[in-house]
Amino acid sequence: MMTNGEIVRIAMEQSAVDLGCRPEDFLKSENVTVESLCHPDARKYLKLPFFCQLVTYGNNVVASGAKEFLPEIKKYVSRFSWYRCFETPQLHVLEKALLPYGHKVCFMAEYFLPDMNELKEKNCPYPVRVLEKGAFEQLYLPEWSNALCFDRKHLDVLAVGAYDGDTLIGLAGVSADCDTMWQIGIDVLPAYRRQGIASALVSRMAREVLERGKVPFYCCAWSNVLSARTAVAAGFKPAWVEMTAKPCALIDEMNGEN
Repeated sequence: MMTNGEIVRIAMEQSAVDLGCRPEDFLKSENVTVESLCHPDARKYLKLPFFCQLVTYGNNVVASGAKEFLPEIKKYVSRFSWYRCFETPQLHVLEKALLPYGHKVCFMAEYFLPDMNELKEKNCPYPVRVLEKGAFEQLYLPEWSNALCFDRKHLDVLAVGAYDGDTLIGLAGVSADCDTMWQIGIDVLPAYRRQGIASALVSRMAREVLERGKVPFYCCAWSNVLSARTAVAAGFKPAWVEMTAKPCALIDEMNGEN
C-alpha cells in the first residue's frame, strides 16, 4: 500500500497536469499564476483550457487561466491572502473582473484523499458485494447518479453495493478519471441513511482502488457537510480545494434561467 506522502505527491502531480504548472508550485509560499492549456493526461471530466481556476493544497494559490485574463488573475491573487481568495467577500472582486469576459464564479469544491493511518475496514450493517465492470450496467438510474455517471459511463470501472436481501440499498462507484487517480461517488437510499452504510462503502471502495495501484479521491461541494462527514468517517482527510469560473450562459442554464 502507498504512504500518505506518496498519495499527496501523486495528487499534486495530477493537479499540475490539470493546471499546467509544476507539482512543486503547490508547496511554495508565494502564489503562482500560469496559462491554462489542454493536456491529454488531464482528468477526463475537466473542460480545458480553464478560463479561471484557483487551487490550493493549503500553502498558496496556484491559478490557471486564459491568457487574456491572466493579468486580472495575478492582480486578484496578489491582493488577498491565499485562503481569502476562496472566500466571500473577496470572491466578489474576482467576479466583478470576470463579468466583462462573460464569466462568473461557478464551482467551489473540496477534495479528499485517504489517510492511510485512518483507512480501516468498517463494518456495514448489510452484506456488501464488489461489482466489476459489466455487473452494474443496469444501475444507471437516478437513485445512483452520484455513484455512477451515465454521461461518462465508459470511465466507471468498479462498484461496491450494500444489499438488504435482493434489494440494492447503497452503492459506491469509482471512475477512472485519469491514469493514476480514480474518483469515488456514493449513494444510499433515503430509508437506509445514517446507519454508516455510506462510509463503510466508501472505505471499502478506497481499499479496492488502492489494491489496484491507483489513488482514490473524493469530492464534494463546500456546503455539503454530510458528504464531507462521510469522507472523514471513511478514513479520508481534506487535501485540496478548487474554484472554477464558467461562462455566464452555462451558469444560467444550470440554474434554469434560460
